[in-house]
Amino acid sequence: MSTPVPPRGTVADAHDALHEVFRGAVVVKLGGRTQGDPALPGALARLWRATDGRLVVVHGGGDAVSELQRARGLTPEFVGGRRVTTDADVDIIRMALSGLANKQLVSALFGAGVAAVGLSGEDGVLLEAAPTADARLGRVGEPARVNVALLALLLGAGYCPVVSPVSASSAERGVALNVNGDDAAAAVAAALGAAELFFMADVPGVLVDGAPVAALDPDGAAALVRAGTAGGGMAAKLDAAQTALARGVARVRIGDLAALPDPSRGTALVAAAAATA
Repeated sequence: MSTPVPPRGTVADAHDALHEVFRGAVVVKLGGRTQGDPALPGALARLWRATDGRLVVVHGGGDAVSELQRARGLTPEFVGGRRVTTDADVDIIRMALSGLANKQLVSALFGAGVAAVGLSGEDGVLLEAAPTADARLGRVGEPARVNVALLALLLGAGYCPVVSPVSASSAERGVALNVNGDDAAAAVAAALGAAELFFMADVPGVLVDGAPVAALDPDGAAALVRAGTAGGGMAAKLDAAQTALARGVARVRIGDLAALPDPSRGTALVAAAAATA
């Protein structure tokens, strides 16, 4: 499953080599509640093999963060589905996401036969984030740059990157920012020119009257958010999905574990032009 990057001399050659490494890549974002499913490692292993090793996993772990906050006498707060992060919360988030959640997932994938490598956005400055303009969120960032060379190195050597979204600040060296996992996954998928970005949830898609919607365009997604039908974490996923589409990701879906291998399941997010074509 190794796709080495040949050492060539021109910028065009380097671009072609990266394109070959990333061709057909799939990015899967795991919600915290889906990470404990015993069927998950096997499903991801099958997808890893089906994509010839071109799989990147980005994970959350919000429940674990909230538990650690409460254990320390802190109260989790959210604005628009995104976690408010104080200075005191940063190390908690590092422990929960870059530590426990990341290593548990890497271990489970290794057990299923995947050559998984765990890292956070801080490692090798894989993910660089700009401090958010919304002061209510505190130490939160928005993805600004993805280190595609590091991802190419890992994918080209046959490894599956498993990424915690805790990121390096673009404004101050050595400072970490909490980045929403959905936003991080969208940034990674866009940087790779991924064939698909799949947001795994604990529901079979975006639900309306209890049933998953087959497809949503930006207007339809915005209407569901305004109506409160899609709120909290789902609203954040819809926002990140539209960002990914706008930046060139070929396909974006939201669904549960059963939808991962089946392109006919889940909710497909489509660009406005595609919806009206």
